[in-house]
Amino acid sequence: MGDYYQWLAVWDACLCLLRENAARSHNPVRCVGVELDGVGNLDDVVLLRDAPPSTYKQVKYAVDSSTPVNEEYLTKPSKDGGPSVLKKIAKAWRQLTTDNDSAELVLVSNRAPDPGDELVAVRDARTGLLMPKAAAGGAASKLGRARARWAQAAGLTETKLGELLSVLRFDLAQDVVRYQEHLRLLMALTGLRHDEQALKSGAGWVAEMVRDGRRELTLEMVRSAVEALGLKAGPAQAILSIATLKPDPMALNADHAIDWVDRFDGDSDFAKRRPVPPNTWSQLQTDIEAAPGRLPAGTTAISVTGSIRLAPAFLVGTTFRMVTGTDLAADQRGQLWFTNDAYDHALVPGTAEHPVDQGDELAVAIAVATDPTDDVLEYLREQNLPVSKLVIYTPPGGVAKDNSVPDSSAANALAVGIRNHLRRVARPVRRMHLFLACPKGLAVLLGNRWNRLCETVVYEDIKIDEGYEPAFTIQA
Repeated sequence: MGDYYQWLAVWDACLCLLRENAARSHNPVRCVGVELDGVGNLDDVVLLRDAPPSTYKQVKYAVDSSTPVNEEYLTKPSKDGGPSVLKKIAKAWRQLTTDNDSAELVLVSNRAPDPGDELVAVRDARTGLLMPKAAAGGAASKLGRARARWAQAAGLTETKLGELLSVLRFDLAQDVVRYQEHLRLLMALTGLRHDEQALKSGAGWVAEMVRDGRRELTLEMVRSAVEALGLKAGPAQAILSIATLKPDPMALNADHAIDWVDRFDGDSDFAKRRPVPPNTWSQLQTDIEAAPGRLPAGTTAISVTGSIRLAPAFLVGTTFRMVTGTDLAADQRGQLWFTNDAYDHALVPGTAEHPVDQGDELAVAIAVATDPTDDVLEYLREQNLPVSKLVIYTPPGGVAKDNSVPDSSAANALAVGIRNHLRRVARPVRRMHLFLACPKGLAVLLGNRWNRLCETVVYEDIKIDEGYEPAFTIQA
């Protein structure tokens, strides 16, 4: 299993090689090294680039969870009395940076981080780095004393240890099942088949190359393997990571990442529903609408990953509207829902209308996963919004439930059906108020088709105070 775990890590690097070159990324991976000579013990997987920094990975597999990653694991000598893991990494780092070149280092392991360890406990879940939090506290503090012990064990000054920890990523708790799930998603984003057998084929090809003594896997070699193994399924996707609820595991693979996790209010993923002041919805809208300019030039196929609520998901769709020639893919509970997936005909949604008689604007609720009618009506009346009526859209059967949209094709067909009906209903209206209760993927697909309508204010369900609040204003 240890060898298989390393082959998964190598296949991960091969996917990065394919995707970065397909997306014309700046300074893409040139080739993948396996147990490469001349790089010390950071030779298990190497992502070589034309310009620094290249990435050097040490892969450590454990058969059980009895040895978490902590000071003892990192600093104790090997069983035969040789250098510790940390000392080996420090030696390789000094060797790799002799000419003042930069390098990215990664310790990949299925071992979990030890929450009781002074330094490991401050690891940032988003970056995998111990810095900058590991630098906090004076020499007499717990962190300071731990830094001194680590520096001595590594054979470095504390200043040099800080430099090492600034580039050493701890990619931990990557058990085989979780790693396989991550790689299958990454294969889909790379335009490959991503079933279980496809992943086994990719890892098996890596093992065959290593047995044949191949230590550098070039772009041409990997492309040829993809062709020979029948893995090609479609174009590679640029990755746009947007996280507001919890860190996105795909952020490190992303072409552009927007991280608002610390800028949303709430102590848990479920409680994070709106920006915490002084952060605002308008700032998030600016960040999302700037995303097209942050992606590689010429990008036309984009996968959206990360944990966001429905209003930001809809905004992502409108930012990359279909009329711009961009195809989107949204991660929906392990599936990828593509805006260009085929469907037989538009689904005619169920509709209902409720008079409000407070003005000449229109309120719309997408009631697909659950029915928000009573809450929305209450909000409209309490806030005295200037709307004439509330139009409710449900699945064709008329019943809102969390599995009412089974797949991407059905989501596209329903998005078109809702949009087409709305174009007729909203023709005389200058402003629309939109409330969403639907799968995240449907919100993205609906936003992608939101054109020939009117100015739209999108609301987020915040569950407290008034229940909703306006998030974004979109021109359509």
